[in-house]
Amino acid sequence: MKPLDRAIKSVGTAKELARRIGVTPQALSQWKSIPSGRVLAIERASGVHRTILRPDLYPIELPVERSLVSP
Repeated sequence: MKPLDRAIKSVGTAKELARRIGVTPQALSQWKSIPSGRVLAIERASGVHRTILRPDLYPIELPVERSLVSP
């Protein structure tokens, strides 16, 4: 499932997601990928984490082992 579809599904409809983030449903339907300026609003509105919505902008950060970090 595409990230935008996942966000839409979490709120019910594209119309509802559009309303929650302040865009028209028509604008939402034209997005090939989520615009960088809308990622955080969609995350707040849908609960879908930014690393899922745009992993190119928000990669998963892995914990660093303390033994690998110099003091």
